[in-house]
Amino acid sequence: MNFTHLLAFFEVARAGSVSAGAERLRVSQPAVTREIRELEERLGLILFDRLPRGIALTEAGKLLFGYAERIFALSDTAQAELKELAGLSAGQLSIGASATVGAYLVPDMIARFNVSHPKVGIDLAVTNTEHVEQSLRDHTVSLGFVEGPYDDSILHTHPIGADEIVAVAAAAHPRAGQRLRARDLAERVVILREPGSGTRAVVEEAYARIGLHIEPLMSISDTVAIKRMLLAQHAIAYVSSLSIRDEVRRGELSILDVRDLRIERPLNMVWLKGRTLSPSTQAFVDLVREELQLRA
Repeated sequence: MNFTHLLAFFEVARAGSVSAGAERLRVSQPAVTREIRELEERLGLILFDRLPRGIALTEAGKLLFGYAERIFALSDTAQAELKELAGLSAGQLSIGASATVGAYLVPDMIARFNVSHPKVGIDLAVTNTEHVEQSLRDHTVSLGFVEGPYDDSILHTHPIGADEIVAVAAAAHPRAGQRLRARDLAERVVILREPGSGTRAVVEEAYARIGLHIEPLMSISDTVAIKRMLLAQHAIAYVSSLSIRDEVRRGELSILDVRDLRIERPLNMVWLKGRTLSPSTQAFVDLVREELQLRA
């Protein structure tokens, strides 16, 4: 049984005659008769009784008509929802973002997207670069924003900016205002993000490039918790400059002067190679690209 057979049967049953069914389908009456005969032969059942004054559904025909009615109702619903999806009057957008870009850049992008496409649902998962990459591999998110190293052999990359990683402490910290060297912060002095974090990866790589190994005092997976730790005690941390703008402006935190080390990293929008972007995901990608062009 194929869709064409079922449609011919359904329209004839609805119309009450082969001629009326053929008219609905805009095909010839013999063509419809042939479709129904082939369907009956495949099923091994008679679907219509041919009467002197027309046709009537048999018991098998009535059973099949009930299923056909539901099938074509679902088909109509699917087509309507797909049209809504293509027109962005529906749909779902799943985004994964590493901590810094997820907290300080992506929310503004989502707010602007929501103005243009208020009926598209959005899920944002803020984790770390490693987790975002795995989520893209697992197809649990369709778009990612990352700030650390990742496997670019499987991910399309679109740069969205750059970020500086800085050593920071409370404004009252004894080392605030001093000239420091990277070596001064290498041995169990600073707080770092957790393993798998893009921030931690670029700090460790920067130290390795100058022949040093950095051993953190502690690892904390949340930037807000790190900032609270800095304000509560005499601690130092390497964090994104984006994440401390407000605290520095208010005079609560101070960026330390590490003379022999400057750490910068790219911020990227990524998605899985070979995956077709949904209309809502493509629209979000286009919005980000337009924003970048306006800033250029």
